[in-house]
Amino acid sequence: MTTIKKRRKRRVANLLHARMHYLHENNISFANFRRLGYLMAFLGGAINAGGFFAVAHYTSHMSGEMANIADSLYLGHWKAALTSFLMLLSFIFGAAHSSWTILWAKRQRFRSSFGLSMWLEALYMLAFGLLATLMNKFGDEYLLWSPTVMTMCFIMGMHNTVMTILSNGVVRTTHMTGFATDIGIELSKILYYRRSDNPKLPDVQVNIPKIKLFSGVMFNFILGGFFGAWSVNMVGYQFVWPVAFVLFLVGFTSIGYDVQLRWRIWLYKRNKKRHHTKA
Repeated sequence: MTTIKKRRKRRVANLLHARMHYLHENNISFANFRRLGYLMAFLGGAINAGGFFAVAHYTSHMSGEMANIADSLYLGHWKAALTSFLMLLSFIFGAAHSSWTILWAKRQRFRSSFGLSMWLEALYMLAFGLLATLMNKFGDEYLLWSPTVMTMCFIMGMHNTVMTILSNGVVRTTHMTGFATDIGIELSKILYYRRSDNPKLPDVQVNIPKIKLFSGVMFNFILGGFFGAWSVNMVGYQFVWPVAFVLFLVGFTSIGYDVQLRWRIWLYKRNKKRHHTKA
């Protein structure tokens, strides 16, 4: 009986792992992937909450913006509807930009495709901090609000894309609604099986690894949000510095490997050309 339970738990865990092709294609362990997901969720929460205190608007909840478009159109608030529409487009373009960067890097046979996207996101974070600081000093309130909000939506689209592609759509790091839904579904299965008189259904299995993963992602998103809110109230727009630094740090290993590899290839080709010329 114990062996059967172990096999069942292993099979349930594989239901989650099977959707993460990246884990198998790149020999990354599930534990390391989980840590990366927690870190990216922490950064997503920090960017979202920090952005709210910086520009007085959440920039990751596109469901809310789409609802606001419909409500504003009905009420005749055309400027509000246009603003929400531009925020949605900015998020989409950010996701497209990140995905294109990853595809291009893979086409060039870079191992740092995801790291490169993180570095670009970090650069845009620094640009956001500079833009917000300058506009806060020299611009009026509306000019401060509009470009910085669009920039932040663009960044959030990029941030969400990295983990979405890495996990084949299992993990997202800018909005938690789907995770809360999935945890509720798994909890219903646990409550169902607590009743001894309920029949055991072969196609209904509790996915404990999914609960642990999604709960950890949600917790780190909240923790990151607290950090973002605290830092922006302490240092202002400079809160982007630690976020950008962590993104640079995460992508450093893979990008450093590509730089080192291509440097060796260039040296090899140069030496080979010299020997060929002398001969």
